[in-house]
Amino acid sequence: MTDIVQPHVRSRMMSGIKGKNSKPEILVRRLLFAAGFRFRLHRRDLPGTPDIVLPGRKIAIFVHGCFWHAHNGCRYFKLPSTRPDFWKSKLQGNVERDQKAIINLMSLGWRVLNIWECATREFQGQELGEEIIAWINSDAPSGEIGSQTNK
Repeated sequence: MTDIVQPHVRSRMMSGIKGKNSKPEILVRRLLFAAGFRFRLHRRDLPGTPDIVLPGRKIAIFVHGCFWHAHNGCRYFKLPSTRPDFWKSKLQGNVERDQKAIINLMSLGWRVLNIWECATREFQGQELGEEIIAWINSDAPSGEIGSQTNK
């Protein structure tokens, strides 16, 4: 199947996708700030450059886009039909890199939470905030928050 968009237009569209300060990430930051948490952003000195870091609690939070991080079983993730081999390889590389970052962070004594884009779309703000806070206050070494349809 061929792409319905010209290559130069597709390139411009893809280059406009944010790696930092995305809508889901900003929503999570607002929820944390409203709950009284203070944090640092995009700590490059930590494995995987976590989106949000609570240094005093040694918590690293990643806010993952369902497409770019291949959220298994999510309605927002679908492998493109154009150039499927390229996309499968690209997205699998992202997943492997994510796993290495989590393992490295945990080996350094950090707790790691992954929040999926679908959770920011489908949970009500207060409900998502409560789930994040509950995980922060738990002793779980790692966690994942996705939409209710994915649990």
